[in-house]
Amino acid sequence: MGDEPIITTPTMSLYAPDEGEPKQERNREMGNVLTRAIEEGKGDVPNNPAPLVCKPQQLESWRVFKIMAEFVDGFDLLKKYGLAVTFFGSVRTEPDHHYYQEAVELAAKLAKAGYAVVTGGSAGIMEAGNKGAHDAGGSSVGLNIRLEDKQSDNTYLTDSFTFDHFFVRKVMLAFASEVYVYFPGGYGTLDEFTEILTLVQTKKIKSVPIVLYGKGFWDPIIDLFRSHLLGKYATISEEDLALFHVVDSVDEAFEYIKKTVTAC
Repeated sequence: MGDEPIITTPTMSLYAPDEGEPKQERNREMGNVLTRAIEEGKGDVPNNPAPLVCKPQQLESWRVFKIMAEFVDGFDLLKKYGLAVTFFGSVRTEPDHHYYQEAVELAAKLAKAGYAVVTGGSAGIMEAGNKGAHDAGGSSVGLNIRLEDKQSDNTYLTDSFTFDHFFVRKVMLAFASEVYVYFPGGYGTLDEFTEILTLVQTKKIKSVPIVLYGKGFWDPIIDLFRSHLLGKYATISEEDLALFHVVDSVDEAFEYIKKTVTAC
């Protein structure tokens, strides 16, 4: 491969700040780099963008523009809503499952209480949350992701946006709400749970209620945290186990949210 750049589409050199350079000057130069990249890239966004490569040596101007545009569009969407709750959970949960039905019921109660309901916008628990809010006459928001298997929006959205970049979508989901509700799910749900948990633990976001719905699903995971992470390896503290709250019914979840949520 030699010294050829990884990226062969139109690019610009990465800005490498001088460690001794004043912060204000570094910020100004970085602003100039981003301005040029956005200006150069806004006319070159491909219809089917290739995946982002590892360790790019140069900036793809169109990708910088696309990422920045997704951030702007995402925050523009979210700023329209005041009090909000984000639902997470498996895309595989079917409508006849009690968790789906309980998610519908909880979302409806929260929508009637003035919450906008935010989800990933697709099927399963996401659809259940949107259905509950929609049918109750509330705001039902979907933050979807464009995937090869065409993860489509559910039919219960009153507002939505589809992202190309998972990390931008995760930022939007992490800053969307005053409370986060996690129903049983797979890798994605656990990833989103530990993401919020880490942001609260490290005080990168303010402490917000994190509600884990379904003791049968969550208790073994919490027991692992307690016995393995805390007890055996001491990789978390006792206080970290108080950052979330496990519930087992719609009424229990709703009452806990009413008691603990404060508007931003």
